[in-house]
Amino acid sequence: MKVKAYAKVNISLDVIGNREDGYHLLEMIMQSINLYDVLDIKVIDEGIRITSNRRNIPINHKNIAYRAAQLFIDTYKIDKGVSIHINKRIPVAAGLAGGSADGAAVLKAMRQLFKNQITDKELIELGVKIGADVPFCIVGGTAFCEGIGEKITKLQSLKDRLIVLVKPNFGASTKIVYSEYDKCTNIIHPDSRKIIEAVNKGDFDFVVNNMVNVLENVTAVKYDEINQIKAKALEFGAQGAMMSGSGPTVFGFFDSKEKAESYFYEMKKYYKKVFITRTV
Repeated sequence: MKVKAYAKVNISLDVIGNREDGYHLLEMIMQSINLYDVLDIKVIDEGIRITSNRRNIPINHKNIAYRAAQLFIDTYKIDKGVSIHINKRIPVAAGLAGGSADGAAVLKAMRQLFKNQITDKELIELGVKIGADVPFCIVGGTAFCEGIGEKITKLQSLKDRLIVLVKPNFGASTKIVYSEYDKCTNIIHPDSRKIIEAVNKGDFDFVVNNMVNVLENVTAVKYDEINQIKAKALEFGAQGAMMSGSGPTVFGFFDSKEKAESYFYEMKKYYKKVFITRTV
Protein backbone atom coordinates (compact mmCIF):
# COMPACT_ATOMS: atom_id res chain seq x y z
CA MET A 1 0.00 0.00 0.00
CA LYS A 2 1.08 3.59 -0.60
CA VAL A 3 0.80 6.09 2.25
CA LYS A 4 1.61 9.77 2.66
CA ALA A 5 3.76 10.95 5.57
CA TYR A 6 3.00 14.62 6.25
CA ALA A 7 5.54 17.10 7.62
CA LYS A 8 4.73 19.50 10.47
CA VAL A 9 5.57 22.97 11.70
CA ASN A 10 5.51 24.21 15.28
CA ILE A 11 3.21 27.17 15.89
CA SER A 12 4.75 27.30 19.36
CA LEU A 13 7.38 25.26 21.12
CA ASP A 14 8.18 25.53 24.82
CA VAL A 15 10.45 23.54 27.12
CA ILE A 16 8.95 23.52 30.60
CA GLY A 17 11.27 21.14 32.42
CA ASN A 18 13.28 17.94 32.40
CA ARG A 19 12.41 14.41 33.43
CA GLU A 20 14.73 12.33 35.58
CA ASP A 21 15.59 10.22 32.54
CA GLY A 22 16.90 13.30 30.71
CA TYR A 23 13.96 13.83 28.36
CA HIS A 24 12.70 17.40 28.06
CA LEU A 25 9.12 18.16 29.03
CA LEU A 26 7.47 20.07 26.20
CA GLU A 27 4.43 22.11 25.32
CA MET A 28 3.98 22.39 21.57
CA ILE A 29 1.25 23.53 19.23
CA MET A 30 1.80 21.47 16.11
CA GLN A 31 0.38 21.75 12.62
CA SER A 32 0.47 19.28 9.71
CA ILE A 33 1.37 20.70 6.31
CA ASN A 34 0.87 19.46 2.76
CA LEU A 35 4.51 18.53 2.22
CA TYR A 36 4.90 14.78 2.44
CA ASP A 37 6.97 11.71 1.75
CA VAL A 38 5.31 8.78 -0.02
CA LEU A 39 5.94 5.32 1.42
CA ASP A 40 5.31 2.13 -0.55
CA ILE A 41 4.91 -0.69 1.98
CA LYS A 42 4.66 -4.37 1.05
CA VAL A 43 4.36 -7.51 3.14
CA ILE A 44 7.28 -9.91 2.66
CA ASP A 45 8.11 -13.28 4.21
CA GLU A 46 10.55 -11.96 6.78
CA GLY A 47 12.81 -9.08 7.77
CA ILE A 48 12.67 -5.35 7.13
CA ARG A 49 14.00 -3.83 3.93
CA ILE A 50 14.29 -0.07 3.43
CA THR A 51 14.98 1.60 0.10
CA SER A 52 14.75 5.26 -0.87
CA ASN A 53 15.13 7.71 -3.71
CA ARG A 54 17.59 9.62 -1.50
CA ARG A 55 21.09 8.43 -0.67
CA ASN A 56 21.50 10.60 2.42
CA ILE A 57 19.06 8.70 4.63
CA PRO A 58 19.93 5.46 6.47
CA ILE A 59 18.34 2.20 5.33
CA ASN A 60 19.00 0.29 8.56
CA HIS A 61 17.96 0.51 12.24
CA LYS A 62 19.01 4.19 12.30
CA ASN A 63 15.96 4.99 10.18
CA ILE A 64 12.80 5.72 12.22
CA ALA A 65 10.67 3.90 9.65
CA TYR A 66 12.80 0.78 10.19
CA ARG A 67 12.51 1.10 13.98
CA ALA A 68 8.75 1.62 13.74
CA ALA A 69 8.36 -1.55 11.68
CA GLN A 70 10.58 -3.54 14.03
CA LEU A 71 8.72 -2.28 17.09
CA PHE A 72 5.35 -3.19 15.58
CA ILE A 73 6.54 -6.67 14.58
CA ASP A 74 8.06 -7.34 18.02
CA THR A 75 5.13 -5.91 20.01
CA TYR A 76 2.42 -7.80 18.15
CA LYS A 77 4.51 -10.89 17.29
CA ILE A 78 3.96 -10.53 13.56
CA ASP A 79 5.31 -13.53 11.62
CA LYS A 80 5.92 -11.57 8.43
CA GLY A 81 8.24 -8.77 7.36
CA VAL A 82 7.87 -5.57 5.37
CA SER A 83 9.56 -3.88 2.46
CA ILE A 84 9.42 -0.08 2.67
CA HIS A 85 10.36 2.28 -0.15
CA ILE A 86 10.57 5.92 0.96
CA ASN A 87 10.11 8.54 -1.74
CA LYS A 88 11.65 11.38 0.25
CA ARG A 89 10.44 14.95 -0.30
CA ILE A 90 10.63 16.36 3.23
CA PRO A 91 14.14 17.76 3.88
CA VAL A 92 16.16 15.88 6.51
CA ALA A 93 17.51 17.45 9.74
CA ALA A 94 15.15 20.34 9.06
CA GLY A 95 12.80 20.60 12.07
CA LEU A 96 9.86 19.33 9.98
CA ALA A 97 9.54 15.84 11.53
CA GLY A 98 10.35 14.10 8.26
CA GLY A 99 11.70 10.97 9.94
CA SER A 100 8.94 10.95 12.56
CA ALA A 101 6.30 11.32 9.85
CA ASP A 102 7.72 8.26 8.09
CA GLY A 103 7.70 6.28 11.35
CA ALA A 104 4.09 7.26 12.05
CA ALA A 105 3.06 6.34 8.50
CA VAL A 106 4.65 2.90 8.89
CA LEU A 107 2.82 2.25 12.18
CA LYS A 108 -0.52 3.27 10.66
CA ALA A 109 0.08 1.22 7.52
CA MET A 110 1.10 -1.88 9.48
CA ARG A 111 -2.04 -1.55 11.58
CA GLN A 112 -4.06 -1.77 8.36
CA LEU A 113 -1.98 -4.63 7.03
CA PHE A 114 -1.87 -6.75 10.19
CA LYS A 115 -3.88 -5.53 13.21
CA ASN A 116 -6.93 -3.45 12.32
CA GLN A 117 -8.29 -3.44 15.87
CA ILE A 118 -5.39 -1.41 17.31
CA THR A 119 -6.48 2.06 18.46
CA ASP A 120 -4.70 5.38 17.88
CA LYS A 121 -3.95 5.45 21.62
CA GLU A 122 -2.08 2.16 21.34
CA LEU A 123 -0.20 3.39 18.26
CA ILE A 124 0.75 6.59 20.11
CA GLU A 125 2.12 4.50 23.01
CA LEU A 126 4.32 2.73 20.49
CA GLY A 127 5.24 5.87 18.61
CA VAL A 128 6.58 7.79 21.59
CA LYS A 129 9.16 5.03 22.06
CA ILE A 130 10.81 5.97 18.77
CA GLY A 131 10.43 9.77 18.64
CA ALA A 132 8.74 12.70 20.38
CA ASP A 133 7.07 13.89 17.16
CA VAL A 134 5.76 10.46 16.13
CA PRO A 135 2.57 10.60 18.27
CA PHE A 136 1.54 13.91 16.71
CA CYS A 137 2.28 12.58 13.22
CA ILE A 138 -0.06 9.66 13.95
CA VAL A 139 -2.89 12.08 14.83
CA GLY A 140 -2.06 15.02 12.51
CA GLY A 141 -4.00 18.23 11.93
CA THR A 142 -3.77 20.95 14.58
CA ALA A 143 -2.95 19.82 18.11
CA PHE A 144 -1.46 20.72 21.49
CA CYS A 145 1.23 18.22 22.51
CA GLU A 146 2.58 17.87 26.04
CA GLY A 147 4.94 15.69 28.05
CA ILE A 148 7.54 14.28 25.70
CA GLY A 149 5.02 14.52 22.87
CA GLU A 150 2.65 11.73 23.87
CA LYS A 151 -0.18 13.80 25.41
CA ILE A 152 -2.20 15.17 22.50
CA THR A 153 -5.22 17.45 22.51
CA LYS A 154 -6.84 18.17 19.15
CA LEU A 155 -7.52 21.86 18.48
CA GLN A 156 -9.75 23.75 16.08
CA SER A 157 -8.34 23.17 12.60
CA LEU A 158 -6.04 25.76 11.02
CA LYS A 159 -6.16 24.00 7.66
CA ASP A 160 -5.71 25.67 4.29
CA ARG A 161 -3.39 28.44 5.48
CA LEU A 162 -0.70 29.35 2.95
CA ILE A 163 2.89 28.69 4.08
CA VAL A 164 6.33 29.15 2.51
CA LEU A 165 9.13 26.98 3.91
CA VAL A 166 12.81 27.86 3.55
CA LYS A 167 15.39 25.24 4.54
CA PRO A 168 18.89 26.76 4.82
CA ASN A 169 21.82 24.89 3.33
CA PHE A 170 22.71 23.21 6.63
CA GLY A 171 21.04 20.87 9.09
CA ALA A 172 20.45 20.90 12.84
CA SER A 173 20.83 17.99 15.24
CA THR A 174 17.79 17.81 17.53
CA LYS A 175 19.84 16.10 20.24
CA ILE A 176 22.55 18.79 20.21
CA VAL A 177 20.03 21.65 20.10
CA TYR A 178 18.18 20.39 23.18
CA SER A 179 21.47 19.80 24.99
CA GLU A 180 22.59 23.37 24.24
CA TYR A 181 19.19 24.75 25.25
CA ASP A 182 19.79 23.58 28.82
CA LYS A 183 22.60 26.16 29.05
CA CYS A 184 20.40 29.08 27.91
CA THR A 185 19.20 31.83 30.25
CA ASN A 186 16.66 34.68 29.99
CA ILE A 187 14.29 32.63 27.85
CA ILE A 188 11.08 34.27 26.60
CA HIS A 189 8.40 31.59 26.71
CA PRO A 190 5.20 31.43 24.65
CA ASP A 191 1.86 31.79 26.37
CA SER A 192 0.62 28.42 25.17
CA ARG A 193 -2.80 28.70 26.79
CA LYS A 194 -3.58 32.03 25.12
CA ILE A 195 -2.41 30.75 21.75
CA ILE A 196 -4.60 27.65 22.16
CA GLU A 197 -7.56 29.88 23.03
CA ALA A 198 -6.90 31.98 19.92
CA VAL A 199 -6.63 28.87 17.71
CA ASN A 200 -9.93 27.54 19.01
CA LYS A 201 -11.61 30.95 18.56
CA GLY A 202 -10.27 31.33 15.04
CA ASP A 203 -8.27 34.44 15.99
CA PHE A 204 -5.48 33.82 13.50
CA ASP A 205 -4.00 37.32 13.85
CA PHE A 206 -3.29 36.63 17.53
CA VAL A 207 -1.77 33.25 16.67
CA VAL A 208 0.71 34.55 14.08
CA ASN A 209 1.68 37.53 16.24
CA ASN A 210 2.44 35.39 19.30
CA MET A 211 4.33 32.42 17.88
CA VAL A 212 7.41 31.58 19.96
CA ASN A 213 9.91 28.74 19.59
CA VAL A 214 12.32 28.67 22.54
CA LEU A 215 14.81 26.57 20.55
CA GLU A 216 15.57 29.64 18.44
CA ASN A 217 17.68 30.61 21.46
CA VAL A 218 20.09 27.91 20.31
CA THR A 219 19.79 27.43 16.55
CA ALA A 220 19.05 31.01 15.49
CA VAL A 221 21.76 32.34 17.81
CA LYS A 222 24.29 29.94 16.28
CA TYR A 223 23.08 30.62 12.73
CA ASP A 224 22.02 34.24 12.22
CA GLU A 225 20.95 33.27 8.72
CA ILE A 226 17.73 31.98 10.31
CA ASN A 227 16.93 35.47 11.59
CA GLN A 228 17.71 36.92 8.17
CA ILE A 229 15.29 34.48 6.48
CA LYS A 230 12.59 35.37 9.01
CA ALA A 231 13.14 39.09 8.45
CA LYS A 232 12.96 38.62 4.69
CA ALA A 233 9.65 36.76 5.05
CA LEU A 234 8.17 39.67 7.00
CA GLU A 235 9.59 42.11 4.45
CA PHE A 236 7.70 40.22 1.73
CA GLY A 237 4.44 40.45 3.66
CA ALA A 238 4.34 37.36 5.86
CA GLN A 239 1.75 37.54 8.63
CA GLY A 240 4.26 35.83 10.91
CA ALA A 241 7.47 33.82 10.58
CA MET A 242 9.31 31.41 12.85
CA MET A 243 11.76 28.52 12.93
CA SER A 244 10.14 25.09 13.12
CA GLY A 245 11.23 22.52 15.70
CA SER A 246 14.95 22.43 16.40
CA GLY A 247 15.49 24.07 13.02
CA PRO A 248 16.82 25.24 10.80
CA THR A 249 13.75 25.51 8.51
CA VAL A 250 11.89 28.82 8.67
CA PHE A 251 8.21 29.04 7.76
CA GLY A 252 6.09 32.08 7.05
CA PHE A 253 2.31 32.38 6.90
CA PHE A 254 1.02 34.42 3.94
CA ASP A 255 -2.47 35.75 3.28
CA SER A 256 -2.15 35.86 -0.50
CA LYS A 257 -0.72 33.69 -3.25
CA GLU A 258 0.99 36.72 -4.80
CA LYS A 259 2.96 37.53 -1.63
CA ALA A 260 3.85 33.88 -1.08
CA GLU A 261 5.10 33.43 -4.65
CA SER A 262 7.08 36.67 -4.52
CA TYR A 263 8.89 35.49 -1.37
CA PHE A 264 9.29 31.96 -2.80
CA TYR A 265 11.06 33.18 -5.95
CA GLU A 266 13.28 35.53 -3.96
CA MET A 267 14.40 32.71 -1.65
CA LYS A 268 14.96 30.32 -4.56
CA LYS A 269 17.81 32.57 -5.64
CA TYR A 270 19.72 31.48 -2.53
CA TYR A 271 18.32 28.13 -1.38
CA LYS A 272 17.47 24.84 -3.10
CA LYS A 273 14.85 23.71 -0.61
CA VAL A 274 12.03 26.26 -0.70
CA PHE A 275 8.41 25.13 -0.75
CA ILE A 276 4.98 26.71 -1.08
CA THR A 277 2.53 24.57 0.83
CA ARG A 278 -0.61 24.72 2.97
CA THR A 279 -1.72 23.57 6.37
CA VAL A 280 -3.84 20.39 6.42
